[in-house]
Amino acid sequence: MISLRSHAISLAAVFLALAIGVALGSGLLSNTVLSGLHDDKQELQNEIDGLTEERNALNEKLSAAGEFDALMAPRMLRDALGGKSVVLFRTPDAADDDVEALTRLIGQGGGSVSGTVALTQEFVDANSAEKLLSVVNSPIVPAGTQLSTTSVDQGSQAGDLLGIALLRSRNPDAPVVNDAQRETVLSALRDTGFITYGADPVGAADAALVVTGGPLGPDAGNRGSTVARLAAGMAAHGQGTVLAGRDGSASGTGAVAVTRSDAALGTAVSTVDDIGSESGRITSVLALADLIGGGKPGQYGIGRGASAVTVPQ
Repeated sequence: MISLRSHAISLAAVFLALAIGVALGSGLLSNTVLSGLHDDKQELQNEIDGLTEERNALNEKLSAAGEFDALMAPRMLRDALGGKSVVLFRTPDAADDDVEALTRLIGQGGGSVSGTVALTQEFVDANSAEKLLSVVNSPIVPAGTQLSTTSVDQGSQAGDLLGIALLRSRNPDAPVVNDAQRETVLSALRDTGFITYGADPVGAADAALVVTGGPLGPDAGNRGSTVARLAAGMAAHGQGTVLAGRDGSASGTGAVAVTRSDAALGTAVSTVDDIGSESGRITSVLALADLIGGGKPGQYGIGRGASAVTVPQ
């Protein structure tokens, strides 16, 4: 018969063996896990390093392509605009670099900028629609002209008025707006907080270029639609209107996206969706030249709805 003492010793031996086994096993497992984690970390770091090198190489290629386009721009744009003038409009989210570059390229294309008009945040705010419409439909409309009654939203009506005031008509019989009438329209919109412009008078132009930004956020409301309809409203006047935006402007509720998704707008206005690049800026000037020369509106760039990367030559 096993004594109580012997039984206790046996149990103690079993627990001791179990404890030793757990300790040894834990150490082995710990080393295995740590070794595996180290290998995984090294593998991920190698992947990150590889992707970083690929990104840097692509950035270098893009930079080289941009430099090439900038060097070739004078040759590609030589006399494209043939002495015509362009009025620039910029939305609140337009980039200064884009506006400055487009102004430079218009000059390289043999054209001139008659002035730059900045749309304020209030202009594109839906809550200001009634106020804007009341200003647009006031007695500031130049004598002998009238606003279209086809589209009565804030963007279309404002674009119609600005087109009348700033763009020279192809029709030689159309009423001519003089400098005083033009300034009356612009100063009324400026004094009510809808536009700003410099100290120099904004002159009449043959075509219009509307410069906007990239993608709009979920709280943008109808800002993209207002800009798109502004451009279309102006397109009824002058010799052509181009709406140009950055990457993302052709998606969601961006102005370029709205234009391309609406047949009536898309057949009135040319769009460019990549003016963050030199090639997109050059395309914008070529699109102006094409419209001035009697071409039909086209959709250019790399975004959704583009029919070609640039204007066919």
